[in-house]
Amino acid sequence: MENLSTTKPTHFGYEILKDHVLPSILGKHEEEILYWAGKDVARKFPVFSTDELPEFFKEAGWGELILEKTVKDSAFYILKNISGQSTAQNRVFTLEAGFLAEQYQKLNGVLTECYGEKNENNDTVQFQVKWDKKTTV
Repeated sequence: MENLSTTKPTHFGYEILKDHVLPSILGKHEEEILYWAGKDVARKFPVFSTDELPEFFKEAGWGELILEKTVKDSAFYILKNISGQSTAQNRVFTLEAGFLAEQYQKLNGVLTECYGEKNENNDTVQFQVKWDKKTTV
């Protein structure tokens, strides 16, 4: 292997952890644990506006996050991959969903959840961030 000196972790290293190590450790509870872990990451790395979310995703190596549309109680995002690897391959995206849910919940002060759905035809993931204006937190 080529000797590379870098200050940033490689995307390959991230993929090993996210796609192989964590699933073997977390087992059947992987999705639930990663969702709550994503919420915890959002608390530790808060954004001050939703406009900062795409840059955070890029810096974290999570992919290219694009706001598709916002309606009265939801925001829809598309996640595209930036590494050249398949985004939707055998991965769960609940860490990212939990992160989005917690950021919106903190910014808006209302109960918020996020759901991700893979679209393997165009190699993206669509997130729906949904909030309940009646339930403040």
